[in-house]
Amino acid sequence: MEFRILGPVQIYDDGVDVSVVPTGAKQRALLGALVVRAGQVVPAERLVDELWAERPPARAANALQAHVARLRRLLPQPLPGSGEPHHEWLVTRPLGYVLRLRAPTDAQRFHRLVAEGRALAATDPGRAVEVLREGLALWRGPALEGCGRGTICSTEAALLEENRLVALETLYDTCLRAGLAQEITGELEELTTTHPLRERFYELLMTALYRSGRQAEALGTYERVRRRLVHDLGIEPGPVLRGRMEAILHHGLPGPPAASGSAVRPLSAVGGQPGPGTGTGTGETARPVGPLHDEIAWLRHRLERLAREQRDLADRLDRLTARDVAGL
Repeated sequence: MEFRILGPVQIYDDGVDVSVVPTGAKQRALLGALVVRAGQVVPAERLVDELWAERPPARAANALQAHVARLRRLLPQPLPGSGEPHHEWLVTRPLGYVLRLRAPTDAQRFHRLVAEGRALAATDPGRAVEVLREGLALWRGPALEGCGRGTICSTEAALLEENRLVALETLYDTCLRAGLAQEITGELEELTTTHPLRERFYELLMTALYRSGRQAEALGTYERVRRRLVHDLGIEPGPVLRGRMEAILHHGLPGPPAASGSAVRPLSAVGGQPGPGTGTGTGETARPVGPLHDEIAWLRHRLERLAREQRDLADRLDRLTARDVAGL
């Protein structure tokens, strides 16, 4: 039996292929908090705060005991005559409650697979891609969805979501190592739309486009994220993204590595689509050389103008600072 929190919290019984989902919000919050702290005693006071926050009922301890009793009834028991030993899942301790697992949670399996994929990335990127996708496939929605806003569940959900995004970054970086640039451009486009302020996804998309023979689109992607960052945050792209843009502009970005490691299954089943003009055998023709050169020239001019404006602003700041100092 597996407790799952990478999505709505649930109890999955592999033996009968049945998922049990607590129906009430308080039951989901209780189960979620206990799974997050599995193997540890969670004080009753923490659980009361998790379920009711600043507005606990008059007899909070009794209300918590009632929810624990209902949750115990959801947990499977060995069938009569099955020979399976009894396992007490939810144990009462003097200070609180502890959930005792018999198998890793889906979150623990996710972390293990991501660590395994990251270790394989340098030596066998093809196999690493498969392992990383296997780990990411465990996600069924936002972590601990429906478990309320208690401290335990909300903090863990935020950490898990960040781990998911980092795992996605690792996956697509590994795909580039494996020579799968054309297959992942569509997936990366979706990620830049879903996470418009996360520069790493743009950097990976720019690299994938460039290695697919789509230099102008790669440079256009930089201009798109630059406008978004300036508009939303009032900042320019960071040095890593700027460096990637300059490398693409001056053809200083290394090409795809030679194929190595185990073979990789096609990614078309998960949304990767070859880009236009990449010689995919679908009848699409390459981009005209003239318009490509014109767009590159425009982007180079734009970059030079931005550099001049930055120098002018720095000079003005220096003059204003010198004037203030002289007036003291």
